[in-house]
Amino acid sequence: MATIYYDQDADLSLVQGKRVAVLGYGSQGHAHALNLRDSGVDVRVGLREGSSSRARAEDQGLTVKDTNEAAAEADVIVVLAPDTAQKGMWNGGLSEAVEPGDTLVFGHGFNVHFGFVTPPDGVDVLLVAPKSPGHIARRMYEQGTGVPGLVAVHQDASGDALALGKSYAAGLGLTRAGVLQTTFQEETETDLFGEQAVLCGGISHLIQAGFETLVDAGYQPEAAYFECLHEVKLIVDMIYEGGISWMRHSVSTTAEYGDYVSGPRVVNDSSKAAMKDILTEIQDGSFANRFMEEIESGGDFFARKREEGKQQQVEVVGRELRAMMPFIDTPTEEH
Repeated sequence: MATIYYDQDADLSLVQGKRVAVLGYGSQGHAHALNLRDSGVDVRVGLREGSSSRARAEDQGLTVKDTNEAAAEADVIVVLAPDTAQKGMWNGGLSEAVEPGDTLVFGHGFNVHFGFVTPPDGVDVLLVAPKSPGHIARRMYEQGTGVPGLVAVHQDASGDALALGKSYAAGLGLTRAGVLQTTFQEETETDLFGEQAVLCGGISHLIQAGFETLVDAGYQPEAAYFECLHEVKLIVDMIYEGGISWMRHSVSTTAEYGDYVSGPRVVNDSSKAAMKDILTEIQDGSFANRFMEEIESGGDFFARKREEGKQQQVEVVGRELRAMMPFIDTPTEEH
């Protein structure tokens, strides 16, 4: 059985006795910094010079310093910059700011697990990650609850790394909901696989293929959009609330029967074989190296695919239909 920690398993005073530097103030960074501060922790935010997030963090009452300066004065250094920025940050002075006895905390194991960042001996290395976007982790904390999270120990120089990890998780409010103990390897590989095969790559391409199949057969694009994209939220909400069986119980018997007889024709042994190939490429580092090489070479493929995706018919139709639905809080793009 998995090991899950709750409030009674964590000593909040451990992290309250530390000076913490949160490096980055994006989705996760702002949630970590604000939740820790409100839990009585001495927090400062580290940002690169000229960061557009500096004013926002200061407006929310946080002390902001340059990245390496914040890290140098802290006991606990929390690396929450994007995966693509962490290698450059580490080689750009952060490694020199980390001293024996410090603790490094990561929100994702990518750079450590695949060797783009190699922490020195003499420091504890932890992973503490909410299993939600940062704004949800912040909102739930403010409401007096929390979201589930993960904790992992990569390096235990002090002998007390896990205790501090649980304390840090309590400061984020994660132990209110439960914190699963994992490893850097498990967190990284399962996270990448879930994103690629199911949550992002799987769902987006399934929606696209379904939409195109209906449109190519002569159906109205608007009708195809409603059936293949708009209603995805309804189904996902039911699965989230009660699992797959609850969704099947909640939909019509026609839809349930279609699930059983047609679902395996779309997602079948061939699909699962492709998933296994994807997992192998994640496990052996092929994906990580390809991704980092793409970014370091200028990201031309990445940028091209992003722009192509915005011009797909399902996206064009979707923008038009969502403009007619005032109940949808349409997000602004931030890339």
